[in-house]
Amino acid sequence: MIPGEWLGASRGGRTSKIHVLSDGKARPLAVLVSEGQASDATYLEPLLDTVRVPRVGGGRPRKRPPILRVDKAYGARKYRRLLRRRGIRCVCPEREDARQARLRRGSKGGRPPTFDRVLYEGRQVVERCINRLKDFRALATRYDKRGRHFLSAVHVACILLWL
Repeated sequence: MIPGEWLGASRGGRTSKIHVLSDGKARPLAVLVSEGQASDATYLEPLLDTVRVPRVGGGRPRKRPPILRVDKAYGARKYRRLLRRRGIRCVCPEREDARQARLRRGSKGGRPPTFDRVLYEGRQVVERCINRLKDFRALATRYDKRGRHFLSAVHVACILLWL
């Protein structure tokens, strides 16, 4: 891994990963770039910290979405607690291994986390946002070798998605 270049070894070779938090219209609100082998869930807190949605008519910007629809990678108890502390409702299916561990513990395993299937269907918006970013060939193939150049290309693509 080359420090500051966000290039890491993953299954596909030396790649980068773009972490995106999007609004309901598939527009990126926050974007981070990491090494290809980095776990998605470890970037949840820094991604939430970068969100700043300005209010209409003034006031301090909103930093907390009411609901966060995430996939099973974020289903660990640690990440659910993080979201609960911030007052964000987590809509995520329970991971199978977590379910089995909870059932193994019996009554000490606790209740299963709530899951709203109808709300979870809205998670496809994030996938659409990522697919729209991949429409930019320079992002899909990472033509830029320098990390800061790649990040600037990601930001330009995000700006174009908002226009």
